[in-house]
Amino acid sequence: MSCDIGLYGLAVMGQNFALNMAEHGFKVCVGNRSPSKVDLTVSRAKNEGDLPIVGAKSPEEFISNLSKPRKVIILVQAGKPVDMTIATLSALMEEGDCIIDGGNEWYPNSIRRSKELEPKGIMFVGMGISGGEEGARNGPSLMPGGPKEAYDLIAPIITKCAAQVSD
Repeated sequence: MSCDIGLYGLAVMGQNFALNMAEHGFKVCVGNRSPSKVDLTVSRAKNEGDLPIVGAKSPEEFISNLSKPRKVIILVQAGKPVDMTIATLSALMEEGDCIIDGGNEWYPNSIRRSKELEPKGIMFVGMGISGGEEGARNGPSLMPGGPKEAYDLIAPIITKCAAQVSD
């Protein structure tokens, strides 16, 4: 399987942002600690226009479904759950891959996580996603911060999925 991007963490924001990316033509692999959320998101994708979303029931399956360099957005509860998710997923990732934390995390944590991933060659982007449930689905405000190389990997996706205004 060759998905453009992965989204791990399928509460309301995660589900809706995954559907947003899929609606913009990107093939999205979704994963979650509880498999029932994966099934629900895949079902929503089918019902909302047969959108290109693939479900994964394990971290190994999730990572293996992604095209390289892998781009993984995580949308899990701030704090320790983010660290645990990064530890689980990064163990399966390679140099040149990118993890994007979509939570509005305290910036010193983002700096720490970036430094922790550096020895593995995995890039880290802190990217607040603002706009709530409806924004995530229809066009949120996205605020990425991290290495330019990482931004260049995700820019084609996030610029299409972010809120748009006419000139």
